[in-house]
Amino acid sequence: MGILADSIEKAAAATATRPIPKSAGPQVRYLVKQHKGSTKAVAQLLGVSQRTVERYVKDQIRRPRRALAARIEREVRKRWQPKVRQKAQQRAAATSGITIETRARFGFTAAPGTTDDGRIRLITQHLPPQFAARLFDAQTAGATEQQLQNIAAEGLQEIYFKDRGRRADGLLVEFSDIDYVELDF
Repeated sequence: MGILADSIEKAAAATATRPIPKSAGPQVRYLVKQHKGSTKAVAQLLGVSQRTVERYVKDQIRRPRRALAARIEREVRKRWQPKVRQKAQQRAAATSGITIETRARFGFTAAPGTTDDGRIRLITQHLPPQFAARLFDAQTAGATEQQLQNIAAEGLQEIYFKDRGRRADGLLVEFSDIDYVELDF
């Protein structure tokens, strides 16, 4: 996944109303439950043997290696409280919108006589629900990182740079060299 897709996932995970299980045993049991009791599927997901997963389920192993613990936690966070995530995304796409904070290079294509040199900017901007809906729909459809960046760039172009069509008519914004992106909805 790319930087924008990761920040969408991180923002969705932040909508959780309860914390994920703390130790490896409950986390692995949760993953097994999510995979309809298949320890084999969880083993493939985590890159370990089926027997290792079974031992975590039975609490015969309690402390995984650091890398495995990170994989387990990442997979649990992806799947934790899916209905809460879905409702938060629906609310953002319908009414509340999404807030994007980024530090990236923004370049422009504009009228002659204006500077189009890209420069690093720190921008925090609330985008209306239609851009949130487009981002979520594109991510669900399996859009590439570049397609997600184009949607975010279009949203920033219309809301931040063009001020909802009140200025800079004909301005096209290029969103590149992303240092970081954080989303909130």
